[in-house]
Amino acid sequence: QVQLVESGGGSVEAGGSLTLSCRYSSYPYGNSLVGWFRQAPGKEREAVAAVYISGASTFYSDSVRFRFILYQDKSKNTVFLVMNRLKFEDSAVYYCAAGPWEERRNWDQVRAYKYWGQGTQVTVSS
Repeated sequence: QVQLVESGGGSVEAGGSLTLSCRYSSYPYGNSLVGWFRQAPGKEREAVAAVYISGASTFYSDSVRFRFILYQDKSKNTVFLVMNRLKFEDSAVYYCAAGPWEERRNWDQVRAYKYWGQGTQVTVSS
C-alpha cells in the first residue's frame, strides 16, 4: 500500500506561481508512474502531468505545457509540480496518484492509477 500526501496548495493571483508537493510513503514498486490531476467544481478530473519516478520521462497536458514543470527529489520520496503563470482556470483541487509504469500510454487517464492522495486546493484569483 502506497500513501500519497499532497501539500503546497493555496491562493494566488493570476500570473503568480505555486509549487505543489506529492510525498509518497515508500517507493511505489510496481507503481512508478506518478501523475497530477485536478478537478474543479462541476467538472471531471483531468490530467495535468506525470513522471516516471524511476527515470526522467515526463508528460504534460496541452493546457499546462510550458507553464508547469515536474521534478522530483528521490531522496525525499517527493514529486514537485511547479506551476507558473497561473490562470483563473487553473483553480481546482489537485491530486497526485501512482500507477504502473506499464500504463504510461494512458498517463492522462484516471483508470491508469491505483493510489491517490487526498488533494490540495489551488485558487487563482483573476
